[in-house]
Amino acid sequence: MVIILKSIIIEAMIKNRMLSFCVIVFVYLLAVAGGTFCFDFLSQRNGLSFEIMLLIADVFGTVIVFAFSLIFRNASVYDPYWSVQPPVILFGVLLRFGGTVFSWILFAAILIWGLRLTGNWAYNFTGFDYQDWRYTMLKEKSGIAYPLINFLGIHLFPTLVVYLCILPAVEAVRFGAEFSALSVPFLVLAFLAPVVQGIADVQMHSFRKEGCGGFIRTGLWKHSRHPNYACEILMWWSVGLACFFAMDMQWQLLLGAAINTLMFLFISIPMADKRQSRKPGFAEYKKSTRML
Repeated sequence: MVIILKSIIIEAMIKNRMLSFCVIVFVYLLAVAGGTFCFDFLSQRNGLSFEIMLLIADVFGTVIVFAFSLIFRNASVYDPYWSVQPPVILFGVLLRFGGTVFSWILFAAILIWGLRLTGNWAYNFTGFDYQDWRYTMLKEKSGIAYPLINFLGIHLFPTLVVYLCILPAVEAVRFGAEFSALSVPFLVLAFLAPVVQGIADVQMHSFRKEGCGGFIRTGLWKHSRHPNYACEILMWWSVGLACFFAMDMQWQLLLGAAINTLMFLFISIPMADKRQSRKPGFAEYKKSTRML
């Protein structure tokens, strides 16, 4: 009886958009609380660096989100994590260490980026009855191995990538980085990247509302098949390079931006193009429109 009641409640959540949204908010508050508890617990032990403790706490939060993705049988419970994680982590570090003007401006750029991406997710979110097509494809192809791929590929790998992307900003806060002349233009680009992404979002939403089908060939999409991906790459190179020039040019600060770029070039974009290739005229569209 209890199992049947739980099943009925879960099904009700899956079919109700507002209820699903509230559950997502609860899951992420729980993940933040869990990650914070984990970090505080580890900080009372000796022998672990700040970066490792932060990483373990980040993974702990991911595990909480993963658990709920299993409960609701939908890996897209993880989708907002990509945009929620960076501003939450950086804000927590700012509260712990304080921050220079450079650090707070950097945080403002990352917050705008996070709000834009999370807002776009919320706009498209219909409830737990929807799952990202890439996850469904992986599930169909992987069979019994899907639970492992779900955790390692859909949840853990993106967490590690975004952790490496935000790490330069974390280090800039911890060590009190200040402006350098060469960091300023990259800070400007960090503010511009999410603005351009937002414009691309609006153009795509308008195109879909028209219901014309085919390929969008107007606005930013006229010049790039993946303007949002291009700006995502630009965003993290801008953050990395701003911190790179503000912190005595430490090359390891660019590792996250490099891995993020490789992920888009060799995973995200090929998957998106393969899906688009099912539409008539894709070969001509691909030839006439730049990738980024």
